[in-house]
Amino acid sequence: MKLHELKPAEGAVHKQKRLGRGEASGKGGTSTKGNKGHQSRSGFKNKTGHEGGQMPIQRRLPKRGFKNPHRVEYKVFNLGQIDQLVEKYGLKEFSLETLFMNGLINRTDVVKVLGHGELSAKLTFKVNAISEKAKTSIEAAGGTVEIVK
Repeated sequence: MKLHELKPAEGAVHKQKRLGRGEASGKGGTSTKGNKGHQSRSGFKNKTGHEGGQMPIQRRLPKRGFKNPHRVEYKVFNLGQIDQLVEKYGLKEFSLETLFMNGLINRTDVVKVLGHGELSAKLTFKVNAISEKAKTSIEAAGGTVEIVK
C-alpha cells in the first residue's frame, strides 16, 4: 500500500446536499425549508431558550428559595473522627496547618469541631469554631482549645 492509494472507508464520505440550486436539483423551489416564515429565510439562527412564542420555561416556573451570600461552609470534624485521625496520622496538635499538611482540608477551608463521639487523646486544638459539648469533652480529656480567626 502506498500513500497515493489511500482512500476513506466505503460509505464514510457522502456527497454534500446542494440546496437552493433550482428545480433540477430535486429539492424544489423551497430547498427543503418549507413555505415562508422565519426559518425559511437566509441568516436564520435559533436563539437558545426560544420556544417559538410559547412562554419560556424560565418564566413559566416559579421562583423558589434564597441563597444566603454570607453563609459560612464549615469543614466539620466530630470527636470520634478526630480520635481515628490521631491514630492514623499520629497528630500531636489538631490545627489548620497539620490538617492541611496531611491532606485532610484545603488551604481555604474553615474548620469546626463537633462533640459527637469520644476523645481519648490529649490534644491542642487550633480551629475556627467549636461546639460547647466538644469544648467540654476536650478539656475533660486534658486538651486545650484555641479559636483561630
